[in-house]
Amino acid sequence: MVETNVEVKLKSGLQARQAALFVQEANRFKSEVYLQKDEKKVNAKSIMGIMSLAIARGTTITLIADGKDEQEAVEGLVSLIQREE
Repeated sequence: MVETNVEVKLKSGLQARQAALFVQEANRFKSEVYLQKDEKKVNAKSIMGIMSLAIARGTTITLIADGKDEQEAVEGLVSLIQREE
């Protein structure tokens, strides 16, 4: 299992369009992927789960991946979250 804390730098955070892109990217990996904000942990392959976290720009979240391609999943998703658009 790979776990990392990351600050969301996307201008609009992980809302609507950005959340959909994040889910699409997460689904490319075989590993189970989760996002955690405070005490709430959701499946990162679920648009509704991510939207329920209401992640704004500047929020620090925990990204967790577990599976064969866990390292690749974390690296890819961290780079997506940290893009400044």
